[in-house]
Amino acid sequence: MVIIVGGGPTGLWLACELRLAGIAVQVLDRRPARTGESRAGGLHARSLEILELRGLAERFLAEGRRVPNAHFAGLWLDLSRLDTRYPFVLGLVQSRVEALLEEHLHGYGDRVRWNAEVTAVHQGADFAEVRTAAGETFRGDYVVACDGGRSTVRGLLGIPFEGTDPTVSSMLADVQLADPPDGPIFQRRTPLGDYTVLQLEAGCHRLMINQYDPAPRDAPLDLATFRALFTAMAGTDFGLHSPQWISRYHDAARLAATYRRDRFLLAGDAAHVHWPAGGQGLNTGLQDATNLGWKLAATIRGADPRLLDTYEAERRPVAARVLANTRAQVALSRPGPQVDALRAAMADLLTVPEANDRLAAMITGLDQPAVSAAPAIP
Repeated sequence: MVIIVGGGPTGLWLACELRLAGIAVQVLDRRPARTGESRAGGLHARSLEILELRGLAERFLAEGRRVPNAHFAGLWLDLSRLDTRYPFVLGLVQSRVEALLEEHLHGYGDRVRWNAEVTAVHQGADFAEVRTAAGETFRGDYVVACDGGRSTVRGLLGIPFEGTDPTVSSMLADVQLADPPDGPIFQRRTPLGDYTVLQLEAGCHRLMINQYDPAPRDAPLDLATFRALFTAMAGTDFGLHSPQWISRYHDAARLAATYRRDRFLLAGDAAHVHWPAGGQGLNTGLQDATNLGWKLAATIRGADPRLLDTYEAERRPVAARVLANTRAQVALSRPGPQVDALRAAMADLLTVPEANDRLAAMITGLDQPAVSAAPAIP
């Protein structure tokens, strides 16, 4: 039995991988139910290859939109030359990714247990357990924390989460528009920052703002505040109304000092957080879960326990690289004539196929070994 704390994409996919290997799971989540909020909006090629290995790619492809380019700080990357069957980004909001993963987990007969807020952890010689606010205790061979950047489990374990503090205040609003633009607007630069307008689905647009100052993530944000800030940049609010979701986020970049403390492990945002530049966060979490799932299953079945150590050895450097490239993208996105000149030089470099392809492989996860990320499970 493995206890998974967190019912987001990383936790759901890890549960599916373990169930495929015949390992019992219990997924716990502190929320009362799934919210339907969708910060992430796409799947990259490496994630689609992993889904293909499990016979699931077509289910996701059928619901998403194929986008032929990725980006680095808003500079477009051509994906057509990459060595993959999926030379595109699959535009698919996080809520639909979660729904499809949860449907797959339901096929194994498992459900997320909601209203299960972890408040204590305990480790024995051959087990790990968590206790919830309701007084319930869940015990397993291992516990995996997939409970986000503010991970309760990581905090209870005392694992340091070090890195850089916020320098960007970002906001998003999923809204309806009375007067939408003729087409998508992506990271349009202004002296005040940049703004984006993307259509997620019929009748719903995502508006985003990046202000290059360290406003606190928890500062109040309502529709009127968002409208004023957006209009100051764009000169219009496109008639925005009927918000589905308004949220703040920032560019703090942090990495757990270790991914494992004996029988407790970290995956996804519980292990690493960063600005969502290039859409790498959800994908990195899915790939963490794929790497960890089969190793955890094999260890429970009696494999050499040193196998589990390779999870951190392989995945932590990947996260460190994501943190580094998102910090670089923050620097390349700031307003001002000096950065404008740097962006022009960078855009010129990206006309060189080798330079484009190197960044494209990094953003899409294709620069990581495929076999170590997702070997077949017998």
